[in-house]
Amino acid sequence: MADDSKATDVGARYAQALFDLAKDQGAIAAVEADLKALKAMRADSADLRALLASPAFSAEDKAKGLAAIADKARFNATTKKFLGLISANRRADALPAMIAAFEALSADHRGVVSAEVVSALPLTAAQTQGVAAALRTALGKDPEIETRVDPSLLGGIKVRVGSRLFDASLRSKLDSLKFALKRA
Repeated sequence: MADDSKATDVGARYAQALFDLAKDQGAIAAVEADLKALKAMRADSADLRALLASPAFSAEDKAKGLAAIADKARFNATTKKFLGLISANRRADALPAMIAAFEALSADHRGVVSAEVVSALPLTAAQTQGVAAALRTALGKDPEIETRVDPSLLGGIKVRVGSRLFDASLRSKLDSLKFALKRA
């Protein structure tokens, strides 16, 4: 299995190429919407994750699967071609890194910052606005927040902005306390 930094490097290079092409075609928003939809599909489907990650599937199988998804979801032509290219180049396993890198490039282009907020319970609208206000103050840019629920956090939140992680979860505090008690 390829290491994460290699997949991230590949993802960044492909994302930059896709971003440049989408920019030239005036299709950044459409391609980003397609990639966000594909990201959600991947998160919801173990079969899709297996198709993309497993070397047991040929490049042709991956291309057919991604083409069928792209057709059914009515993806932009640029996105469809991109999915075909990464399948042909045997890079479908790096798709999550490509999507993350494209989202970062698009957010930077719009002058905003992307943030992923993970909480133990769904955030209310007021809580989401509070997190957005805190990020705006801390980062000096308007944040685009994507929320996700992870009950294993027990409480609190984790906020990831780029490579920075702000962890205020109860789970990490308990783990820190457990580690400190073991050392005592």
